[in-house]
Amino acid sequence: MHDERRRIEERVERLHNQRIKPAIYAATVPFEVEAWQAPGEPVSFEEAAAARYAPFAMDTPWGPPWGTTWFRMRGEVPAEFAGKRVEAVIDLGFVGDWPGNQAEALVHLPDGRPLKAVNPLNQYVPIANPAAGGEQIDYLVEAASNPDILANNFAAPTLLGDVLTAGDRPLYTFQRADIAVLDEEVWHLDLDLQVLLGVMVHLGDHEPRRHEILHALDRAMDALDLDDISGSAAAVREVLAPVLAKPAHASAHTISGVGHAHIDSAWLWPIRETKRKTSRTFSNVTSLADEYDDFIFACSQAQQYEWVRDNYPHVWARIQESVKKGQWAPVGGMWVESDGNLPGGEAIARQLIHGKRFFIEHFGIETKGVWLPDSFGYNAAYPQLAKLAGNEWFLTQKISWNQTNKFPHHTFWWEGIDGTRIFTHFPPVDTYNARFSGEEMDRAVRNYSEKGAGSRSLAPFGWGDGGGGPTREIMERARRLADLEGSPKVVVEHPDEFFAKARAEYEDAPVWNGELYLELHRATYTSQARTKQGNRRSEHKLREAELWATTAALHAPGYAYPYEKLDCLWKTVLLHQFHDILPGSSIAWVHREAEAEYARVAVELEELTGEAIAALGGGQTRVFNTGPFERREVVRHADGTTGWVQVPANGSAPVDNVVPDDLVIVEDRALDNGFVRVELAEDGTLASVYDRIARREVLADKGNLLRLHTDLPNYWDAWDIDKHYKNRYTDLVDIESVQVVERDVLVGSIRVTRAFGKGSKITQTITLRAGSPRIDFETEIDWHEAEKILKAGFPIDIRAPHSSAEIQFGHIQRPTHTNTSWEAARFEVSGHRWVHVAEPGYGVAVINDSTYGHDVSRTVREDGGTTTKVSLSLVRAPRVPDPEADQGKHRFTYSLLPGASIEDAVAEGYALNLPLRVADSAGEPEPIVSVDGEGITVEAVKLADDTSGDVVVRLYESRGGRAQGVLRTGFPLAGARVTDLLERPLTEDEAAVDGTVPVTLRPFQILTLRLKRAEVN
Repeated sequence: MHDERRRIEERVERLHNQRIKPAIYAATVPFEVEAWQAPGEPVSFEEAAAARYAPFAMDTPWGPPWGTTWFRMRGEVPAEFAGKRVEAVIDLGFVGDWPGNQAEALVHLPDGRPLKAVNPLNQYVPIANPAAGGEQIDYLVEAASNPDILANNFAAPTLLGDVLTAGDRPLYTFQRADIAVLDEEVWHLDLDLQVLLGVMVHLGDHEPRRHEILHALDRAMDALDLDDISGSAAAVREVLAPVLAKPAHASAHTISGVGHAHIDSAWLWPIRETKRKTSRTFSNVTSLADEYDDFIFACSQAQQYEWVRDNYPHVWARIQESVKKGQWAPVGGMWVESDGNLPGGEAIARQLIHGKRFFIEHFGIETKGVWLPDSFGYNAAYPQLAKLAGNEWFLTQKISWNQTNKFPHHTFWWEGIDGTRIFTHFPPVDTYNARFSGEEMDRAVRNYSEKGAGSRSLAPFGWGDGGGGPTREIMERARRLADLEGSPKVVVEHPDEFFAKARAEYEDAPVWNGELYLELHRATYTSQARTKQGNRRSEHKLREAELWATTAALHAPGYAYPYEKLDCLWKTVLLHQFHDILPGSSIAWVHREAEAEYARVAVELEELTGEAIAALGGGQTRVFNTGPFERREVVRHADGTTGWVQVPANGSAPVDNVVPDDLVIVEDRALDNGFVRVELAEDGTLASVYDRIARREVLADKGNLLRLHTDLPNYWDAWDIDKHYKNRYTDLVDIESVQVVERDVLVGSIRVTRAFGKGSKITQTITLRAGSPRIDFETEIDWHEAEKILKAGFPIDIRAPHSSAEIQFGHIQRPTHTNTSWEAARFEVSGHRWVHVAEPGYGVAVINDSTYGHDVSRTVREDGGTTTKVSLSLVRAPRVPDPEADQGKHRFTYSLLPGASIEDAVAEGYALNLPLRVADSAGEPEPIVSVDGEGITVEAVKLADDTSGDVVVRLYESRGGRAQGVLRTGFPLAGARVTDLLERPLTEDEAAVDGTVPVTLRPFQILTLRLKRAEVN
C-alpha cells in the first residue's frame, strides 16, 4: 500500500509541476521594452517619464545595488486573445519566492497613476477580462534593484547593506515581460491540486480521508490530456469536485484569516525604500480588494499610511475607498510597530496616541487592539497603556520563537504590573505571513493550546517582512478551505470580529502575569549602542522641551507653544523605535541615518528648550531641573567651576553659595565624601566601596570589572546572545594609567585608561560628588573588536532573592536564581535607567544613561555564602547584518548607588538622564506642577494637543505601592479631569480645592490629568 501511495503522489507531483503549472499562461506575446537607469536616489514619476529610454532585451543584466531602473513597456493585445482574461506577466529576474528583500517594481499608467506592483509570486498586472483585442498597453515600471542581504542566510558579513559600500555590479537578469492569457480553468485546477495535496499529506495513514483524496487525485490525472491541458482541465476538476465539496466536521477548529502584509519600516532596506514598499504593497492590496469582495486586509503603522498619503495620493485614495467598503481594517493604533522593551513609558504612550489619533482623524475609525506580531518581547506595562488608549485586545506572534520554553497559552488574559488585564492572542499557526498551506493548517490545529475550551484562532495571511501582502492564490486557497473535510474551517474576517468571538467563548481564559519575555534575540538590548543612546537622549530632551515650553506658554507673554515642531520631532523619534531600528538589527545604512537623525533632533530640541527659557527673560543665572524630584547636588557652570544647588522638581532656582557639610577628599587612588569611600586597586578596578552611613562594605569582589567575552551566537549576530558567551572571556585588568583629574571640594575624579584587543581603548573617569553616595563612571570607548561583548560587573555583598529593573512606568522583579528553565532562560534581560538589588534593610542600584541589556546572577563567596552580581552590557560587535556595527567611539555614563531604596533608584535614574541646566533667566516662575506624596512621579507636562491651552500632566506610582498626595499648579487652576492617553475625559470636571488636585494611585497606576486654567482678570 505504501508503494502504491508513493506512486500516485509522484505521478500527481510531476504532472502538476511539469504540465499543469506551465499551462496557466500558455499564450503570450512579448512587450517592447526600453530602460532608463535613474542616477542616484529614486526620482519622481514626472522626471522618469521625461527621461530618454534605450532599447532593452530580455536576459539582460540590470540594476546596481539600491538602484532604480525605469522600464517602458509597450504592446498590443492580439486579436486572438479577444474574449479571454489577459494580463501582463513580468519577471525581473526574481530570486526565490520571498518578495521583501530583492527586486520589486511598481507599474504606472502613462498619466502617473500607480496600477499594481510585481514581485516573485505576484508577477501579473490585469489588462482586460474579457479582452476585446487590440488594446494598447503603455506602462512605466519603476524597478528597485534592492540587494538580497539574506543570500548567505546571515552566515557571513556583507557590504551590500549600505549604498556607500555596495558597489555597482548589476544584481538581476530580466527574464520576462509578456502580454499573456490567463487560462482560468487551468489556474483553478492548479489551486484545487494545491489544496488537496496540502490536506492529504498532513492526514495520518489511518485516516480514510487521506486515501479518499489520494485515489481521487489518481483518477483526476487519468482525465488529464497531456496534449491538451487546457481543454481537459475542466474534466479533471469535475473528478476532484466531490472531494472538495465534503464539509468539515462540525467540531473542526475555525481559523479566522485576515489579510496582512508585515512591512518592516526599516530592516534590510533603508527608510526611503520602505516608503516605496508601502506604495507597492498597498497597490496590490487595493487591487485584490477589487477582485474579491470577501477580502479583508488588516494594516497597522500610521507612519506608513502617512508616507502613502504624502507621496502616493492615488494609492491613498484607493485605501480610503477600501476602508469605506470595510475591506481595509486599520489596526494596532501605534505610530509604528515599535520594539516592546526599549522605548520609554511616555514614548509608548505617544506611539499609541499618535497612531490612534491618525486613524480617527483620517478614517473615522478607532482601533480596538494593539497589533505587534514581530517585536522581541513585551514589557509588563503594556496592558495598562493599551487599555488607557482605549484598546480591548493585544496580538503578537513572536513569543512562538522561544528557544527554551513553549509558551503555555494561545488565548489568555495578560496582566500587567499594575493589575490591568487585556485579552491577548498568539496565533498558533506560528506565523504572521500565513499562506493557507496544508502544513500551516495542520500546525495551527495541533499547536492550539486551548483545545476543549476555545475553538478558534487567528491567521494573518500574506507575504510579509518586506511587504508584498496577500495574493489571489492565497484567497483562492482560503475559499476552498472554508468548509473542507480534513482541514480546519477558514473564514476571512476583521480581527475585531475574531477577538469578540474568541472572548465570548472563553471569557475565563487563563491569566499570564508580568512581561512577555522572548527567549531569543536578547542581544537587541545592546546592539548598535549609538542608536539606543540616541533614543534615550531624545526621549529625555523631548520631556525637557515640553516642560519648559509649557512653562513659557503660561508665564511668558507672547510666547507660542511649538505644537507642530514638537509633533514632528516626536514622530521622528517614534519612527526610529521601530522593532528593527532601535533594537540594532538593521543594515548599516539604517543605523547611519538613525544616528544623523538623532543628532538633528538633539539640535532642534536644544533650540526649542533654549527659546522657551529665553522667553522667561534673561539676566540672572538659574539652574533648571526637568526631573520630577527636588535636587540637591553639585552643578558645573559654563566656565568649568562647580557650585551647589537646591532646585525644586520641574522648576528652577538660583545657584546657592552654601556648600554641604561633607566635602570630597581626593587621594591618589581613593575618593571620600562622608557618604562613601571608594578605593581603587592597582589594576584600576574598585577594591572597596565602603558605605559610611550604613557602615558596611558594598562589594564582595573587584568592582567595575570590565570583562570582554567572545560573542558569536549560533544564528543571528545582531539579534542574539547565546548562553555560551559566558564560557570564554578576558578580564581587562591591564592599565595604561591611573591619575587624579579633579581635586575640588565638591567633585573628585580619578581617570583609568586601558588598551586592549584589536586596538580598542577605554577611558573611565570615576567621579564622586559632595552630598551624594552616587559614584559615576563616565566612559569613553574607542571600540575596534569583532564578535565580542563588553560587560561591566559589580559583585555586590547582598543576598538578593530577586532583582528589580526599571521598565515603562514602574519596575519588574526577576528571580536571581535559576530553579526552573523559565528563570534560566532569562540570562540576559532588559531594563531602563536602573537595576536594584536588595536584602532586608539594604539595597544597591546600578544606574545608566543609555544602556539596556544586563544580567543579574548569584556568585559563591569563599565562606560558602552567596552574593549578587550585576553586570551591564556596554557594547557589542556583531558583523551581520552591519559588518561595522558599534565600531568607533562611544560616550556614556553608568553609576553605582550604595544604600539605595527603590525610591532612591527612581530619583537618581531621572537625575543621571536629566542633567541640571544652567541658563540665564530673569523670571522666577513657579513650577508648573508639583506633587506632595511619596511614590507619585510626574512623567510628562505639556499643553493639550487640541491647542485649547489646557495643561496635561501624566503621573504614575513608581514604588510599587499605594500612593496618596496632592498636585499643585504654578498657575490659577479652574478644574481637573482624568483623561485617557488621547486626552479625552474619563471623569467629570472636578473643581480645584485651593488650587490643588487630590491624587490617589494604586501600585504602578498611570494617571493622566487635564488641568484647566482659571481666567485671570
